[in-house]
Amino acid sequence: MLKSVIRKQALTDRLAISEDEYELLNKGLLDQFTTLDFSNVKAIHIFLPITEKREPDTFLLINWLAKNYPEIKIIVPKADFETALMTHHEYLGPHDLKKNIYNILEPQKGGLHNGEVDLIFIPLLAFDKKGYRVGYGKGFYDRFLENLNARKIGLSLSPAIEKIDDVSEHDIRLDFCITPTAIIKF
Repeated sequence: MLKSVIRKQALTDRLAISEDEYELLNKGLLDQFTTLDFSNVKAIHIFLPITEKREPDTFLLINWLAKNYPEIKIIVPKADFETALMTHHEYLGPHDLKKNIYNILEPQKGGLHNGEVDLIFIPLLAFDKKGYRVGYGKGFYDRFLENLNARKIGLSLSPAIEKIDDVSEHDIRLDFCITPTAIIKF
């Protein structure tokens, strides 16, 4: 299937998820997340959820990390829609977040992070069995990931689709994807 078709279908499917099902899926995602080995991790980059679009509730993951691994620095993105680039900021807590004009939560005072990141948790609408993902189509994460050696981990409330037909040379493959029922390695 083509990304445009996948994107439209994935958004429709997500919005059809009931509140109860959404909570169960996010609990499953957290259960899988907690099985990861964080012993040598110093910094994690993680996206903040657009809950209106039924993105995975990464606050559950962030709160679990803060409680169980307080020494790990949590980095969150801030998007510049004019350049289609992101800056990366230290997460200070929910009090430092404000929605931008696209309804995306962003840090306001968290210091800029230019250092290394060990794990990057990546938003997606769908992913295939080879580890390619479909995002919203702006390329923010593909540009961010192109020169990084960090492990790239997708977060999905849905299982893999068979194949994305129009993968381009700029698309960056995931190393893993976490779903509510499994951690898939590519």
